[in-house]
Amino acid sequence: MTARGQVPGGTAPEPSPFCGRSGDTLPEFSVPAFTAPGSAAGRDIRPERLRPGRRRRRIRRTVAVLCALAFLAVSAFGALLLVTPSARQAQAIARARDHAHGVAYPGPPVPARFAAALVATEDHRFYSDPGVDPFAVGRVALGYLSGHGSQQGGATITQQLAKMLYTPGQSGPAGEVEQVVMAVKLNFSYSKAQILQMYADVAYFGQDYYSLGAASCGYFGVAPARLTWPQAATLAGLVQAPSAYDPVTHPALAREREAHVLSRLVATGTLSQAQASAALAKPVRLVPRQLARSAPLPGTPTCGRTRT
Repeated sequence: MTARGQVPGGTAPEPSPFCGRSGDTLPEFSVPAFTAPGSAAGRDIRPERLRPGRRRRRIRRTVAVLCALAFLAVSAFGALLLVTPSARQAQAIARARDHAHGVAYPGPPVPARFAAALVATEDHRFYSDPGVDPFAVGRVALGYLSGHGSQQGGATITQQLAKMLYTPGQSGPAGEVEQVVMAVKLNFSYSKAQILQMYADVAYFGQDYYSLGAASCGYFGVAPARLTWPQAATLAGLVQAPSAYDPVTHPALAREREAHVLSRLVATGTLSQAQASAALAKPVRLVPRQLARSAPLPGTPTCGRTRT
């Protein structure tokens, strides 16, 4: 007889690889991945942005575009330097404007207190900048390119002088471009002291006061050389918006502006916090309109006659 589970000849059957006994573990199989002909298997498949060759080409293109834009900007600026007026006319224009307003030119020297207050508030890099603030110019350019118009603020003292002399009443990109160009010309044609002098001689301080001398004598009855810190801060704060910060019609706003100017003097290291607080504690007393004096005459240290 043949025993159960045996085959004739006495040889036991080999266990099937698929049918084991209870508890047997099936062997593991690994199926090779299918690779299509011409695929990228085995090659560098890093993202394109990481490939050194493409990255270098992209950098070269970017640098080339930036160089081209810089060349165009320099060329355009050079052309504007040729077509805009000469900065040598600035003093003649300032003289004509003062004559039209009944103010002698040149006016008294700009006192140190007013100069410090003006620079601290309007252009703290005045003594080192080239007449313009490149970052502010960039903001204005981006404002126009993005369709949001001019981004106000950031005009240097020299740009403000250029506007007063060459583009009074003008607005928009054409006027602002000319102001930038003329500010650069003024910066390379005059010393900083001369620029401050022209600025003080033609600036408008409200209440029909043109020039620092007229404003100092009209508001306080003293010549510019005798201005106190509170008075100098009040006048320096007026040039940005003479009507809004008029100490006669808007004393509260003028007081806030004076405090701002004094805080800028602290920030620039001209005054200590204690000195600024002491200056702000002193009320700014205005001369009654009927007692206001006219601007000093050339060569005189005092104000002129009573205004009529």
